[in-house]
Amino acid sequence: MGKVRHSVGVKLFTGLISGEANLFKEAEKRLSQKFGSVDFKSPILSFQRTHYYESEMGPNLKRKFISFQSLIDPAEIGEIKLFTSQLEQDFLHPETDNRRINLDPGYLTLSKLVLASTKDYRHRIYLGRGIYAEVTLRYKKGKGFEPWEWTYPDYRAREYLEIFNHLRKIYQNQLKTKG
Repeated sequence: MGKVRHSVGVKLFTGLISGEANLFKEAEKRLSQKFGSVDFKSPILSFQRTHYYESEMGPNLKRKFISFQSLIDPAEIGEIKLFTSQLEQDFLHPETDNRRINLDPGYLTLSKLVLASTKDYRHRIYLGRGIYAEVTLRYKKGKGFEPWEWTYPDYRAREYLEIFNHLRKIYQNQLKTKG
């Protein structure tokens, strides 16, 4: 029989998408009130590899990633997704009820990057309360994070992979000092 082991903690991050860069600061403030100090902020990136959000949020969308200093139990990701979904509602466009910002929480370990979603698909696992999880990237020694066949187009981009490889180094150092 295998021995049950508890997680040492995983690195929480959130992807933010909006056409209004000022919303990034407000969302970061609200997220840090809930999850603690931010230990990484990516530059603001152009979001052009998919047009999925344009009908709701408009053109010229930008992307940013932030991560949090405190490690979390991976079992918390479902509740975290519910929180970020509610936070999106706080920023709705008053005339249309469309989102003005999209918040995608996820976590990484030394071997994978996991995203939480409200959408089911064949490669996603149901976590409960309408939330699913998918392993979006895998880590290969000597190569870094790599996509799967189902990985979103933006998460395949070199600049995203560089960000996640950098976050992995931050996480690795956290594990060493926790140690």
